[in-house]
Parts: sequence; structure tokens; C-alpha cells
Amino acid sequence: MDDPDVQRLVIPLCWLCLLLSATLLARQQTTDDEPKRQLKLSPNQQQPPAVPKPAQTAPANSIAVFKSNQADGTVLFSDRRPVNRPYQQLHFDCFACDPNSAINWYKTPLFVRSYNRIIDRAASEQQLDAALIRAVIHAESAFQAAALSKRGAMGLMQLMPDTAAMLGVIDPLSPEQNIKGGSAYLASLLKQYNGDVTLSLAAYNAGPGNVRRHKGVPPFAETQAYIKRVLILHKRYQQAA
Repeated sequence: MDDPDVQRLVIPLCWLCLLLSATLLARQQTTDDEPKRQLKLSPNQQQPPAVPKPAQTAPANSIAVFKSNQADGTVLFSDRRPVNRPYQQLHFDCFACDPNSAINWYKTPLFVRSYNRIIDRAASEQQLDAALIRAVIHAESAFQAAALSKRGAMGLMQLMPDTAAMLGVIDPLSPEQNIKGGSAYLASLLKQYNGDVTLSLAAYNAGPGNVRRHKGVPPFAETQAYIKRVLILHKRYQQAA
């Protein structure tokens, strides 16, 4: 091709071909890379990620929690299944907090023998009615020592992590530590509210801040149902004793 005009035409066409080839290659690489990006998604993430899929093994109002132990004995709680170490799967629904509960609180079976020694000791140390401690445990966890709520409360008396730390409870799932700490907290609330059991229970369930903010029992259906049921259980445990 000795004609200069033809040479000038061929050179741009070659550059155009190279550009088109590079574009097609980039698109192909983008397509090939797509599955790799999908593989980087977490096991629980769905497509589209904005709509998380609920757990199939737990009711809608509960949470699946996995308890495991590290090599140094540290207890770990996670919403993801541990890998390469033994674990225990925990499910917990608030026992006495559902305003629409169908349980007959005047007839539901009582736990009159569970943790007697620990409860009696805590009652003596904190100058509390043992029946009240037992009623709170019943309402909080139905005497499930491994109970862990979706809000993070733990153990028989459902201690929140900050509360447990404040009370010196190292292992909230230890029945002895949990009852001792929970009873101390309940005693402190009774002292704060001059022995008013209703306000103390309101604070135990909803927090002292909400009691202060509402100048009494907060207008929460859960808290009001909780107080009513604990009082029923308290009376029944007193009669059973």
C-alpha cells in the first residue's frame, strides 16, 4: 500500500479496532468477575441485601444465639454459627412480656424447688422475700439458666451486660452469680422506691430512667403486663411456700 491516503486511513482503523477489542475485553472481565463478588457476601446476606431473611429455626419474636468457649475459657455469644469449635444454640422468647400471651398466670405450673438454696441465700443477704425473687425469675426466663434475649439480657434474672458488670457478675449464665446479682439489683430498686414493689418492677423491666421520665409506671403495654404477672406469681409463690 504505497498510496499515502490509504495509509492514513488504515492507521486510524487499526487504532479503532484495538479500542473496540479493549472495550469488549473489559466487559467480559466484568461479567466474569461478577460471581467472585457474590462469593464475598456474608452467609446471611441475601440478594437484594436490603431485605434480610428471617431464621427458619426460630419463631419471629425470638433470636438464635450461639454460645461457645474459646481455648482460654472465655464464653462467647454470637448470632453466627461458630466454626471449628463446639457450640450451643440458644433460643429465647420473653416469657411474661408479651401483652397478648395466652398463658393463664393463675394456673401456670410454678417452679417451687428450682435453685432453692441459691434463692434462699440471696433473699437472706438482700433482705428480700424469696417468693418475689422466684416470681421475677419465673417472669423473666421461666427458670431457663441459659436464656439470652434479643436485647442482650442474660440468664435467670435477665441481666443486661452493663447491669451485670455493675453488679460484679462475671458469668451471667451461672445460676448462682445471676441470682445473686439480680437480687442485689432488685433490692437496690426497692430501696430507691421506698419499698414500692410496683415501681421497682417497672424499673426492673423498663429501666429507672423510664420510670423517672414518666413519673411512675411507663405507659408500655409490655411493662404493664409484666408487672401484673409478676405480682400474680409473687402471691402464688408466697402461698406455695
